[in-house]
Amino acid sequence: MKTNKTIIAFVLGAAAMLLLFLIWNAITKKSEDKVQNDYYIITNQITKMNKLVVMEQDFSSMQKTKISSELLGGMLPKIEKELITFTKTNAQVSYDLTKMKLEVDSINKKLIIKELPNADIRITPSVEIQSLDDSFFNRFDEKDFQKITKSAKDNAYKSVNQNRLRDEGRKQLLENLDNIFVLAKALNYKIEDKTGQIDVSKL
Repeated sequence: MKTNKTIIAFVLGAAAMLLLFLIWNAITKKSEDKVQNDYYIITNQITKMNKLVVMEQDFSSMQKTKISSELLGGMLPKIEKELITFTKTNAQVSYDLTKMKLEVDSINKKLIIKELPNADIRITPSVEIQSLDDSFFNRFDEKDFQKITKSAKDNAYKSVNQNRLRDEGRKQLLENLDNIFVLAKALNYKIEDKTGQIDVSKL
């Protein structure tokens, strides 16, 4: 009788231990799967937006160029030729997010920003000839066109305030980062900045 009770107790104890082991294993496995999924979702969200054009502005300007030439050493009146150009300038501020260094601390549920990319400013002027007034004796040549086009493009570059563009681009970047990190925050990840450039309270 004692032997039967001992066997039953042993079997029940073994079954309880096995049940506890299976429950513990299932809980542990579920937790690990969740951490892996969180990391994949967060990093995939960022890599999908690897290059981000943050802000774009367009400018336009007109330029009049007048060239006077003397004939026969000034013995004859000066001959003038005139050209009007229209310049359209596109300025972009972009950030290559593949250069942003992040660390995902899945144990403490933290998304750590370790490094931000520098702003890439691209200024693209396009020059068109609007009107041209020359004469048979004083034609515009290729050299004139090249010089005038270069002058128009140089003026276009100078007209863009790059510091202001960079500041505005940084503000827009923070807004876009907020959209990128919305998933991390939904998963209760804390955003931590190591760069000293971001006010995480605004993300």
